[in-house]
Amino acid sequence: MKCGLEIHQRLNTKKLFCNCESKEGNEDNKVVTRYLTTVKSEIGEKDKVSHFEQDKKTQYKYHVYDNTCLVETDNEPPHEMNREALELVIKIALQLNCHIVDEVQIMRKNVTDGSNTSGFQRTAIVGMNGYIETKEGKVGIQTVCIEEESAGIITKKDNMAEYRLDRLGIPLIEIATDPDIKSAEHARVVAEKIGTMLRVTGKVIRGIGTIRQDVNVSIPEGVRVEIKGAQELRNIVELVNNEVQRQENLNKLITKIKSNFDTKKNKINYEFKIIDLTEIFEGTSSKIIKSNMKNNGKVLGFVIKNHKGILGTELLPNLRYGSELSDYAKTMGVKGIIHSDENLDKYNFSDDELTDLKVALEPGKNDAFVLVIAKEHMARKALEKAYERSLIVTIPEETRKAQETISHFMRPLAGSARMYPETDIPPIEITAQLIKTLKQNMGDGLEEIKIKLEKLLNKDLAKKMIESHKLQPFLTLVNKGYEPKIVANVYEQTLTELRREGNNVELISDEQIEDTLNQYQNNKIAKKAISKILKLIITENKPIKQIIIEQQLGKITGKELDTIIKTETDFKTIMQKYGLRVDPGEVQQKIKGK
Repeated sequence: MKCGLEIHQRLNTKKLFCNCESKEGNEDNKVVTRYLTTVKSEIGEKDKVSHFEQDKKTQYKYHVYDNTCLVETDNEPPHEMNREALELVIKIALQLNCHIVDEVQIMRKNVTDGSNTSGFQRTAIVGMNGYIETKEGKVGIQTVCIEEESAGIITKKDNMAEYRLDRLGIPLIEIATDPDIKSAEHARVVAEKIGTMLRVTGKVIRGIGTIRQDVNVSIPEGVRVEIKGAQELRNIVELVNNEVQRQENLNKLITKIKSNFDTKKNKINYEFKIIDLTEIFEGTSSKIIKSNMKNNGKVLGFVIKNHKGILGTELLPNLRYGSELSDYAKTMGVKGIIHSDENLDKYNFSDDELTDLKVALEPGKNDAFVLVIAKEHMARKALEKAYERSLIVTIPEETRKAQETISHFMRPLAGSARMYPETDIPPIEITAQLIKTLKQNMGDGLEEIKIKLEKLLNKDLAKKMIESHKLQPFLTLVNKGYEPKIVANVYEQTLTELRREGNNVELISDEQIEDTLNQYQNNKIAKKAISKILKLIITENKPIKQIIIEQQLGKITGKELDTIIKTETDFKTIMQKYGLRVDPGEVQQKIKGK
């Protein structure tokens, strides 16, 4: 097996080619509509992926937000590249031991699936030929790129798709490894290490969808398959192993398919004839057919020669060869196919309908058939795609979409024809002086921060903190002199417990946490009061000092504590009455000293 990763992470700066904020926007009730077409690359070729998307004839609608401008709607040329984002990517590339390019040349990458209003994505190489160290050996870093994030999909149905433009243009770093990854578990380790390196910069956006891993997998008898959109680290091991198993089982099945045909140069052929079967199902009890026919749908089908039993062959648990054909059909907007290797009882076809179906299609004893129910133009296109896939008797080079631990076909694998130079933005020179300055201002890298945390905290808490999205605020407070264990526990334990109780901890700012810890370090409150105060910040929305006074949370110490101990000599009773306001160690010490 060969495996490599492409990791995409959003950066927490302003957008890459305008001055808009990189955040979720508020809808402005404006919609821009587009149809997209492909163009030739700098070598005069048209990209097959762009053609594939263009053939769908999809209408794209883009929702405009308060943090989008004319650049996102493609009504204004891009501005200069955001300098903060570029310098951040250079710093990360240096930490990955990359050679930094002398000149950043922005390129256009044809993207006609609607995810960009212009029909292309801007991208540029910043660093090359780096590496990271792992226990299994070095993993090469092929390239480090800076590029713009795509628009966010809202809905996709039939020949119409809607996107939101607030995500479009957010800066991304793309890190591509060499195929040096030795196993599925190694892939997870590499993804985790690179992801942690990005997080410790403190300049990446956190949350679901802000980091994505694309996995490239091949086996000796197979080809490179790109699996896009693996968002959960825990799924990578199974995703890689499943792709290896899919390719291995596909190879075995291909051998069987080829044995049923006279093949030439790994190609099979048979007559492709689409049959209109709609009349057979007039008055049907099948819900799936009835609902589609109400919307002017038709039932079309074709016979696949010598494929009886083939379509139902399992490639993975819950993934059969028929799914490969179905995925191709779905790219034309249909919900899927029905094929003869399925249990047709689940569709509630009558015996007469099945008999008439076979009479109309005339399958041979070793043949299979495929049906599609949709509007006629979509159904025909979908069947053509299913037929196209059935003729492929090699493992196809594909881009596939991760769905938890398995993948499904998205489009053909892209080639070099999709790239051409950006003419609206001049190249950016990267001088030796700039690199020297950035190196001096880089701060600690991942390994240095790990060593520092393991000195400040116990091993488990250090691991939690290195993976925390609050690492940078933690380091800031520690550098100001706050007690590391207390700060780490607030971020990783107290806030977690408050969240589990249903509190919106996002309403607590880092400044309010610092103010609370300042009250503790200056002996104004007890440690146990910290959680109570943070919870009251959410519900009361008042200054911390006012909360302490109103809720009587000020720390009891000195003579006031002495008086309490004279009255209440039992430690347990004191803690029950004054637990949020006293230090347990101080109480025990005073009781012993009586």
